[in-house]
Amino acid sequence: MPVRRVVKVDRPARALLDESEQAQLLVVGSHGRGGFAGMLLGSTTNKLLHAAQCPMVVVRDHQRSAA
Repeated sequence: MPVRRVVKVDRPARALLDESEQAQLLVVGSHGRGGFAGMLLGSTTNKLLHAAQCPMVVVRDHQRSAA
């Protein structure tokens, strides 16, 4: 699968939503730094899940999730 790197100066959610219009897959990480860090997604990831125009994969750090 070809991967395209894009660098933009913008708010992360807005830039990724713009790219999702042309993308086949959006892959993002999640820090989940809210009060229930092990259970919540980060705010950017949460926005993307509700508005991305393509399929999306959320990848969490397995070491952080296990703690």
